[in-house]
Amino acid sequence: MKTAVVKVVLTLVVISLITACGYRPSAKFSRDLLGQKISTDVRISSEDPENTVLIKDAVDSAIVKILQSSLTSRDQSDSHLSISMSTPSYSPTQYDSNGYVIGYRMTVKLNIKKFQDGKSKSYTSSGTYDFSVTPNAILTDQQRFDAIKFSASKAISSFIAKISSEGARNKRE
Repeated sequence: MKTAVVKVVLTLVVISLITACGYRPSAKFSRDLLGQKISTDVRISSEDPENTVLIKDAVDSAIVKILQSSLTSRDQSDSHLSISMSTPSYSPTQYDSNGYVIGYRMTVKLNIKKFQDGKSKSYTSSGTYDFSVTPNAILTDQQRFDAIKFSASKAISSFIAKISSEGARNKRE
C-alpha cells in the first residue's frame, strides 16, 4: 500500500515539475511554424519512379502522426512542402568470413522546400537504415523498398527535428 502511495506522489511531483517548467512537445513548435494544414508533393524521379510513392507515404504519415496536422490541398494549406529525393545509395557495412557482404546501409537524402506566406526555405535531410542479407545474395525489391521506406522516414524525422528547433528559436525571440 505504501509503495502505491509513493508512486502516485512521485508521479504527481514529476508531472508538476514538467508542467511548471513550461515543457512543450517539439511537435508543438513544428505545428506553430508549419500550421495545422499542410500540403505535400513529391517530385517523381525518372531514375527511380516507384520510390516516389514510398517517400510520399512516409512524408504524409509523419505529418499526421508526428505533427498531428492535417493534409489538405495546396490552395487551402498553411504551408506546402515540395520534396525531391536524390538517388538512394547502398554501402556495405558488414562482411562474413569469406568476404561476402552480409550487411548494407541505405542512405536517402531528401531536399525539402517549404513554401509559406509567399516565402520559401530549403532544407536537406538524410536518413539511413541498416539491414542484413544472406551471403552472396541479390537484394530483392522488397528489401530495397523497405530500406528506402525506413530511411525516408528517418529523413522526414530529421526534417521535423530541424523545423522544431527553428520553431523553438522563433518562440524565444
